[in-house]
Amino acid sequence: MFARLKEEINCVFERDPAARNSFEVITNYPGLHAILFHRLNHKLWNAGWFWLGRTLSTFSRWLTGVEIHPGATIGERFFIDHGMGIVIGETAEIGDDCTLYHGVTLGGTSWQKGKRHPTLGKDVVVGAGAKVLGPVHIGDGARIGSNAVVVKDVPSGATVVGIPARIVKVEKDYQAKHKQMVEQKIFDAYGMPIDAPDMDPMQHAINHMLDDIDIMDRKMQEMCKALKALGYDDTTGTLDSCKIRTPIDNQGMEN
Repeated sequence: MFARLKEEINCVFERDPAARNSFEVITNYPGLHAILFHRLNHKLWNAGWFWLGRTLSTFSRWLTGVEIHPGATIGERFFIDHGMGIVIGETAEIGDDCTLYHGVTLGGTSWQKGKRHPTLGKDVVVGAGAKVLGPVHIGDGARIGSNAVVVKDVPSGATVVGIPARIVKVEKDYQAKHKQMVEQKIFDAYGMPIDAPDMDPMQHAINHMLDDIDIMDRKMQEMCKALKALGYDDTTGTLDSCKIRTPIDNQGMEN
C-alpha cells in the first residue's frame, strides 16, 4: 500500500513543477485524494458493496470536486491536475500513466446498459475542458487538446483538437518522444504539444490556401508577361490590369 502511495506521489512530481515536497502533495492535491478514494471505492464496487462504494464516491466528490464512478477502471500512475469539474463514467477505462486536467468529461452518449464510456490507452493526456464521449478508444500516447470534443476513435500517438476533434499530428514513435520529454522535464501541458505547428486546423487550412493563392498570382503574372510579349495590352503588369485585346478593342483603337 505504501509503495503504491509513493508511486502516486512520484508521478505528481514528474508532471507538476509546482509540487515542492511530499507532505504538500499529500495534504493539498485534490487529484491525489480523488484517486486514493477511488482505489478504495473500486474495490468495494467489485466486491458487491455498491451502495457503500457510491456513497464514498459522493463524499469524495464533495471533498475534491472530482466525480469518479466506483465502477470505472483506472491504471497505475494516473495523475489529475487541478481536478475541479472532472467526470469519469462507470464503464470508463483508463490505462497507465495517463493525465487529466480540470473540466474533463469521460462521458456516455447512451442510456443503454453495457459499455458506454471511453477507453484510454497508456500515456494519454486530456487537456482542460475536453470531452471524450461514448465507447470510443483513445490510442496509447494520444493527446486531446483543451476543449476538444472527441466522439470517434483516436489512433496511437495522435494529437486531436477542435469541435468535433480532428487529427492535427501523429507521432509515430511516441514512446521515444515521451522518454525524451521526461528526460528533459518537458510535458504536454493541456494536451497541446509545444513543437506542433499550426495547431488550429482552421488556421492551418487558411495558411495553405493563402500559399496557393500566392502561387497562382505569380503564375498569372508570368502569363501576363508572356501575353504582353505577344502584343496584348498590360499597362501595369498587375493581374487586375492584364487585359486581352479582342477584335472589337482593336477596332476601337484604330478609330
